[in-house]
Amino acid sequence: MKVRIGIDVGGTFTDGVALSNEDESIITSVKVPTTHTSKYGVAEGIIQCLKKILDNSAISAEDIVFIAHGTTQATNAILEGDVCKVGIIGTGNGLEAKKSRSDTNVGNIKLTNNKVLETEQVFIDTNQLGTELKSSIKQLQDNGAKAIVAAEAFSVDHPENENFILEECEKMGISATATHEISSLYGLRQRTITTAINASILPKMIDTCNMTESSVQTSGIISPLMIMRCDGGVMSVDEVRHRPIMTLLSGPAAGVAGALMHEKITDGLFLEVGGTSTDISAIKNGEVMLKYAEVGGNKLYVNSLDVRTIGIAGGSMVRIEDNHIVDVGPRSAHIAGFKYEAFADESDLDHGTVKYYSDQNNRYAYFSSDNGSNYAFTLTGAANLLLDFKENIYAKGNKESCRKAYEVLGKELGITAMEAARQIMDLTSEKCQKVIDDLIREYDLDRNIIELIGGGGGAGSVVPYLAQKMNIKHHIANHSEVISTIGVAMALIREVVERSIALPNDDDIRSIRREAESKILRSGAKQETINIKVEIDKSNNVLRAIATGAAELKKRESDIGVKSTKELAELVAKSCLTNPDNIKYVADTGSLYAFEYERIEGSGLFKLIKRKEKQQRIISDEGVIKLKLSDYNVFECEYVNSKNFLHSQLEKMTNYSDAGEEVPFVYVLCGPKIINLTGLIERKQIEAMYEMETANVQADAKCIFLFQRK
Repeated sequence: MKVRIGIDVGGTFTDGVALSNEDESIITSVKVPTTHTSKYGVAEGIIQCLKKILDNSAISAEDIVFIAHGTTQATNAILEGDVCKVGIIGTGNGLEAKKSRSDTNVGNIKLTNNKVLETEQVFIDTNQLGTELKSSIKQLQDNGAKAIVAAEAFSVDHPENENFILEECEKMGISATATHEISSLYGLRQRTITTAINASILPKMIDTCNMTESSVQTSGIISPLMIMRCDGGVMSVDEVRHRPIMTLLSGPAAGVAGALMHEKITDGLFLEVGGTSTDISAIKNGEVMLKYAEVGGNKLYVNSLDVRTIGIAGGSMVRIEDNHIVDVGPRSAHIAGFKYEAFADESDLDHGTVKYYSDQNNRYAYFSSDNGSNYAFTLTGAANLLLDFKENIYAKGNKESCRKAYEVLGKELGITAMEAARQIMDLTSEKCQKVIDDLIREYDLDRNIIELIGGGGGAGSVVPYLAQKMNIKHHIANHSEVISTIGVAMALIREVVERSIALPNDDDIRSIRREAESKILRSGAKQETINIKVEIDKSNNVLRAIATGAAELKKRESDIGVKSTKELAELVAKSCLTNPDNIKYVADTGSLYAFEYERIEGSGLFKLIKRKEKQQRIISDEGVIKLKLSDYNVFECEYVNSKNFLHSQLEKMTNYSDAGEEVPFVYVLCGPKIINLTGLIERKQIEAMYEMETANVQADAKCIFLFQRK
């Protein structure tokens, strides 16, 4: 049996899970306290977790084909200001030297409201680099710098001088990083700030990487150790030694990876609900939504998951003012030192009164039992009182205990227990809905096809009631309490390459694709699993290639798990909220199937105006929906004719205006592969990318094209 192991380092506990590589079932899961105070740091907890997984199961080291861990170490280091002083060596000459000197002299970098990263700059004319470099490094070391940044304008095109600085630092035994290693975008000041933050956590992260990798190897595991990135993928431990900043804010990314890979979510909002806060992020067409990360108000050249965090979760306490419920959170029961009313014995709540706890000018209610115990009125308690949870909901508590507690609160406020619980849930839903509405608008999500997915131990406290209020379908993830750990175990290797190019041509697209492919191969992805999307960000003049791939080939028996066309149509019907008789089979590639559903929606007064919308679903032969689309045109053709077909359809469906040509959105299905061409802006770019992506396709293979006119 082949096994995948994921370990997720949280603030309080480090969780581990072992999954079957074949059917993704959980073999074992473990939990150990996070070892913040150990002299080995969080690495010791990771090692303990791995040992416990192996001890608790019949898994042998040679069975493990994938092992990865997520970590909050980089995030915590920055939040707590636990960073080293950084020396910056700027270099340049001629006309550019004055601006380069200014751009690399970034001063103290704000991390939080009261934490800064201290930097010191030395600028060397490139003509004197060979003679002055060693003494400059020594000067920075003497002044307290523990890591060095090499920074030069246009090093993304000509990295020789930055590499020379790195080589000298290595000889002198000091950690160093270069701006071109972190980003290929122009903008020297922004690159320098990003790289300085990367350097500030470099020594500590290298120590953790060395310790965890050594322990994995000592245990006999051959599979290389991978680390969770902030964009939902994983990277090799060797890459982390150079770019630890890529693990920044990676905690929420693990949960979204679980939603994508384990729950097979195509379009929706993922809510990871803990005890104190909820992280909300969007998924569209099976892809996470990304933005540039920010630290202390500084935009970094690091693509991170777009996560919106709100201070509401399962343990959130109820705020009372003037005898009215006015808010929920941000204080949570476990932080305040109270027990949850939802998990109390009924007898403990037979007699008691409402008392109040003040924190930062906020007044929170709690149940003071006559037996001396204190229980918070929490969001979990309100949800348990109002809803009927199934047994597999992690937040399920004692409904009778909740009723007793809220009857006392209701009496205090002059309302019923149910009304008190409803007010609490409504206040929570209003806050969550505002964030969700913003994400739907910003990413143009289709309300007809999205769903809310709940992850985290507190998911049942927030998601079901919210979905009901918003009239959006929902479900709680399987094993929601460890969905982040599952996400780490199932995450794909990921690489993003960006270049500052205003008007990219075919050669630029070919070049960036090759670079992304080369990087992800070096990170350990198997060639057969690699998928690359190239997109053009016109607003920022950025050409971007996003590569994903797996570290191992998943074995699949030819007949196991493959569903009939009828079974697939039934799954599509469920996705479209309609009867299977309304689902039309369109085409298939042998691995991917295209189905269509014509949806008629009324609008206007009395909904008398009828609008027809064709919804498309692309589903794998194993029953996983890969794409949810609306109003696309679907065509099937053999690969031997596909290039001419693509050319003619692009001519037909391209719009022309004073602003130039506007090409359609295009997806192509070949075998099990989905080629996403929606990020390109010219016909030649689409045709060039299609040719690259299908170079090894057999002539008689069937292809499916999906077009939508912009």
